[in-house]
Amino acid sequence: MMKRMFQNIVEKILRTYRKRSIRFMISVSFSVSAVIAMLLVGVSLYLRFVAQVNTIIQEDNQNIIEQVNRNLDSYLRNMMKVSDSLYYDVIKNVDLTEESIYEEMNLLYQTNSSAIENIAVFDKDGELLEVVPLANLKPSINMKETLWFKNAMKKTENMNFSTPSVQNLFYTADYQYKWIISLSRTIEITKGKEIEQGVLLIDMKFSGIEQILDRAKLGNDGYVYLIDSDGEIIYHPRQQLIYSDIIKENNLIATTYKDGNCTEKFQGEERVITVKTVGYTGWKIIAVTPQKAIELNYIQTTVFAMLIIAFTIFIIVLLNIFISTRISDPIKELEQSVKKLENGYMDEDIYIGGSYEIEHLGKTIRKMVEQMKKLMNDVVNEHESKRKSELDALQSQINPHFLYNTLDAIVWMVENEKQSDAVRMVTSLARLFRISLSKGKNIIPVKDELEHVKNYLLIQQMRYKNKFKFEVNSQEEVNNLATIKLVIQPLVENAIYHGMEFMDGDGEITVTAFLKEEELYIEVRDNGLGMPKETVDKLLEDNHASKGTGSGIGLKNVQERIQLYFGEQYGLIIDSEPDEGTAITVHIPKRQMEEGGKV
Repeated sequence: MMKRMFQNIVEKILRTYRKRSIRFMISVSFSVSAVIAMLLVGVSLYLRFVAQVNTIIQEDNQNIIEQVNRNLDSYLRNMMKVSDSLYYDVIKNVDLTEESIYEEMNLLYQTNSSAIENIAVFDKDGELLEVVPLANLKPSINMKETLWFKNAMKKTENMNFSTPSVQNLFYTADYQYKWIISLSRTIEITKGKEIEQGVLLIDMKFSGIEQILDRAKLGNDGYVYLIDSDGEIIYHPRQQLIYSDIIKENNLIATTYKDGNCTEKFQGEERVITVKTVGYTGWKIIAVTPQKAIELNYIQTTVFAMLIIAFTIFIIVLLNIFISTRISDPIKELEQSVKKLENGYMDEDIYIGGSYEIEHLGKTIRKMVEQMKKLMNDVVNEHESKRKSELDALQSQINPHFLYNTLDAIVWMVENEKQSDAVRMVTSLARLFRISLSKGKNIIPVKDELEHVKNYLLIQQMRYKNKFKFEVNSQEEVNNLATIKLVIQPLVENAIYHGMEFMDGDGEITVTAFLKEEELYIEVRDNGLGMPKETVDKLLEDNHASKGTGSGIGLKNVQERIQLYFGEQYGLIIDSEPDEGTAITVHIPKRQMEEGGKV
């Protein structure tokens, strides 16, 4: 029942629609088509945008933490090099019972003072052997009980990095105790004839790591933090709030995440997480982007897109009303004249008006009618006995009904193509075929070949919604030189279908004819995507015709025609680089056109 009701409503709308004027049909048809097309494109682009935003954000986060990882790795490796240099170049070569290593340690400290708080050497019992800069050890601290000392003695083959802590081993001159990260390792100490274990301690300034991570920015709401292998926070932009238990972080769960991208739900909030492990330390860099920040981009983009679509629809409706009026009224008048002619009113005056093409069509129909009358009169005067049969034959060949159907086809074209360009296309198409035929001649002047290309480019420019601009130039002395017909159009087709495919109003095609060393060159250059060398090498191997509607003449075909007519030393020159565009040049000899189309 509902289906039948829906069908009746649709049929009623279609009947009403068919009874309306051409102007109304053109305006409504193209307005509705434009709105539907815009909505479909808009929805499609929006869905694609939504699908790609997460991927883009994840890739950006990945790039950011990769850069943080490189900077952090470089910083830590520099500290490790200081440790290696001090141990292998100084400590291992000195008997600490006889010599002091203070000068060497101080030199390393001064060189790296911007990153190092202090350097100290302890024996296996935790006794201080040397320290720079000069400082007093707090007597209340048992070195053997400190975590960094235990880790160094336990993991003798490794360098051990601690979590951030306040420096509390030594008294400082200003009594200010700064945040540090301790790098400790087991070393061998020479005392007389004995070799025993000890610990080398380098207290790195926490500010060095803090600066590296502070530079990582993930938009307004995103941030980066750093944890060790146990999930302890080394750096966090809200570290003080976390230590004060004002806010929480999902750092313990983050230790289970593998490197790469994932999503998590923490305290009811969806977040995009990107993880990177810092090599030998076991530390993890965590990048956090709240999902609500991504969704805010969706909303802003949607609102902006809706405003643009609404404004564009308004402009399209106004333009369609104006264009349909300018185009449909003259066509309707001419159609009425042809209908009267079809009904036998041979003396009816044919309407002449509107644009140049429609006016030209009206004049042509009027001349045809006059010619028909003249032919009919000639038949009556010369062959009275055959008048009726010959008149019928003439009418079957040039029937006014044919003209009526032709006008209907033009109306249909206007309803399904860009009306504002339809009249221009008629003229260009007529000129195009005039030069294409060239009265059967194969050799034509350069100026005719360039005129042919100019008309072809004009039609294609309208078809492709002004995706590209074009320019056709020639030196004055080449205009009357001879060229083979239709050698430039295939090159222009390639520039359009392959070079302009991804351009959006920025495409440029330039056709230039010139003389060089008494030889004729016609160059077709575009600023499209260009081609790699291997693609260029294959162009002349196969009949590489343009896709879509075109002449169907491939580059190899053009090359063979030139060489067959002018010789093997002539043909096409192709120059192309990816992202730089393509230039294809026709090289033929300089020959003057003679009367009759000969060279």
